[in-house]
Amino acid sequence: MPQYKAPLRDMQFVLHELLNAEEHYAKLPAFSDTVSRELVDQYLEAAADFCENELSPLNQVGDREGCTWNDGVVTTPTGFKEAYQKYIELGFPSLSADEEFGGQALPNSLGISISEMVGTANWAWGMYPGLSHGAVRTLEHHGSAEQKAAYLPNLVSGVWTGTMCLTESHAGSDLGIIRTKAEPQADGSYAISGEKIFISAGEHDMAENIVHIVLARLPGAPKGTKGISLFIVPKFNLTADGSVGERNGVRCGSIEHKMGIHGNSTCVINFDNAKGFLIGPENRGLNCMFTFMNTARIGTAVQGLSASEGAFQGALTYAKDRLAMRSLTGPKAPEKEADPIIVHPAVRNMLFTQKAFAEGGRALVYLLAQHADVVEKGATEEERKFSDNILSLLTPIAKAFLTETGSESAKHGVQVFGGHGFISEHGMEQIVRDTRISCLYEGTTEIQAIDLLGRKVLGTQGAMLKDFTKIIHKFAEANKDNAAMAEFVAPLATLNKEWGDLTMQIGMKAMQNPDEVGGAAVDYLYFSGYVTLAFLWARMALVAQEALAAGTTEVDFYNAKITTARFYFKKILPRVRAHVDVIAGGVDPLMTLDAEHFAF
Repeated sequence: MPQYKAPLRDMQFVLHELLNAEEHYAKLPAFSDTVSRELVDQYLEAAADFCENELSPLNQVGDREGCTWNDGVVTTPTGFKEAYQKYIELGFPSLSADEEFGGQALPNSLGISISEMVGTANWAWGMYPGLSHGAVRTLEHHGSAEQKAAYLPNLVSGVWTGTMCLTESHAGSDLGIIRTKAEPQADGSYAISGEKIFISAGEHDMAENIVHIVLARLPGAPKGTKGISLFIVPKFNLTADGSVGERNGVRCGSIEHKMGIHGNSTCVINFDNAKGFLIGPENRGLNCMFTFMNTARIGTAVQGLSASEGAFQGALTYAKDRLAMRSLTGPKAPEKEADPIIVHPAVRNMLFTQKAFAEGGRALVYLLAQHADVVEKGATEEERKFSDNILSLLTPIAKAFLTETGSESAKHGVQVFGGHGFISEHGMEQIVRDTRISCLYEGTTEIQAIDLLGRKVLGTQGAMLKDFTKIIHKFAEANKDNAAMAEFVAPLATLNKEWGDLTMQIGMKAMQNPDEVGGAAVDYLYFSGYVTLAFLWARMALVAQEALAAGTTEVDFYNAKITTARFYFKKILPRVRAHVDVIAGGVDPLMTLDAEHFAF
């Protein structure tokens, strides 16, 4: 199993050189006097030490042992509980929460950087505290003063954990048909009854209480998504002084037997007249839940990034050591019986692909995190609205594109190892299994694609897209006379214009047949993802060129950035042409065959 090594230098490059984190924080009143580059780096170094030495060694343990269920009680793998206590002691759960409830009031974007390290070192473990962040955000934004006082201090400290309970076996992603009921009680609480499935971290032994955030229907509620309300349902009810009291009517019926992430308990949770408390207005639960879901979608994008980074680290180490055949241009290690496989173009293609997706994905996730900072803490309404639009557009791209490319990177990890990649002890096949779920949960790739094209782009008459393509256009215009950037700027400018033209073409077809949106959406999302990463790789190439011109001592690091950008533009970006051609084929090839004529 490869030992995880936090890519601190590249993280610092993205934060400080590409995205100017210190300047970003200085513009936000909440952080201008408290967050410095030195502080950011201190947290990153502490998290790196924890992830490398505590979490990474438990990654394969969790996969091998999995969680065990016994009469509703779930036991996590060896070492998980102890690692969680160290995580609490280091103060990571409280990083970005409000000081009023024991938080450190630091930026969410700093937390995202730490989440990347946690996820790459041990994704299954990281899901336990990861779900809690969304519960905290939901209560911060929508909870009453009493609810915040009762639940946030222990959630913020990590003494309690949280979950999101949406899915039901008959409903899947169609939340409008959920059946869980909420009956009003005389004391102002609600009796929650129903069954939820696929509840990550829904039951475990790592915290003394679990606070479930549950979607349910009130009596007489309208049908569909307009009749859903949101509730707090703790595993243990609270006493008058706020401490853990008697067991609530919440029970883990079973844990799922899964393809991957074995170290995380994915539960069937049964609510049997469990005491719950309404969050926000009646029948507005889905609106409140989107706070949680958007947090989770960015978190899932991090999983795609983590998969690319983890697979790349394992494959690169192996490719430098593994000997097989001679280079076609002559021996590169004549003193050895064969050359290291990293000399072969086919292997380099896989390694470069992983590297390009990992480092490009890091830039995209951290960019999103900065816009999320502005949405929450921006100085003006105009700034907050602009960042909200960018975040709305890029979140489905990041969630779907980065998880799909993360899955591709994981596949390359197995391939670089050859037959050894298929063997569990090397850890590559675990990454394939662990990361595959990321393309499904928090909305599948196909659902994210419909959200992007249907709601975010066509639904705003292209306004959200124009906000982002204008940014790319300004970058291209500013660098059009820079000869060193021509290989990046020219194709980027062309594709940026094509993005708008392609959108218009789909929109015109959709006016005649709305199914055209569904037929084009996935390829449109891929096109959008490749162009978005091209923009970020062009920016990274420019930063690297400027550093070299200034006389840096890290010549190899910056040259590698430019070389990887060149690889992305020459070997990855041309994939957009296939997606454009598929979109041009229209929806008819998908819809002309009647359902009953699909045969086997």
